[in-house]
Amino acid sequence: MNSVNHPFCILLFLVIITSCNRIKNKTEQVANRIESKAKREVSNGIEQIINKIYPPFDHDQPDTENNKQRFTDFLQIEITPDIRNIYCFDDAIGLDADYMFSFNCNNLTSQKIIEKHQLKIGPYNRDNGFGLQHDFDWWDKNRIAQLDKYMWTDESQRYFKYYWYDELNEKAYFFVFDL
Repeated sequence: MNSVNHPFCILLFLVIITSCNRIKNKTEQVANRIESKAKREVSNGIEQIINKIYPPFDHDQPDTENNKQRFTDFLQIEITPDIRNIYCFDDAIGLDADYMFSFNCNNLTSQKIIEKHQLKIGPYNRDNGFGLQHDFDWWDKNRIAQLDKYMWTDESQRYFKYYWYDELNEKAYFFVFDL
C-alpha cells in the first residue's frame, strides 16, 4: 500500500508546487500593476501641483490646451470661434513677472476684453514695455508700435496690463507685467 501512496503523494506535491508557482506569478503580476499605477498616480499628482504653481505656457505652438487654458485664466473671457492662433509666454522667474498673449479675434471680442479689464487708451504710446517683452515671430513689436495702446494699472502702479488691437489683421496683443 505504501507503493500506491508514493506516486499519489508525488503527484499531489507536483500539483501543489505548480499551483503555488501560478499563485506566486499572479501575485507578482498584480503587485507590478499596482506599483505601476501608484507610480503613475504619484507622478500625475506631482505634475498637477507643479502646474498649479508654474502653469505651462507653449510659446512655440498656437492653440495648445495649455495656451487655451492660460488664455482663459488671464483674459477671463470664453474662447469663441473667432479666437484662434493663441500664443502665450511667461517669464515668472525672479522679482518681476511678465506674460504675453497674441491671438486673432474679431472686433467684438476685442471690445469684450477692453471692457472686462477696464482698459483705457493710454495717454501716450511711447512706452510700450518693449524692454520687458521677449522676441517671437508672433509678437510684432513694429506693428504694435503703430497701434493704440489700451492700459490698466493698479493703485500702486506695480501691476500693469497693456493691450493692442490691430483691426486690419484682427490680431490682438495682451501684455501683463509687474514691477
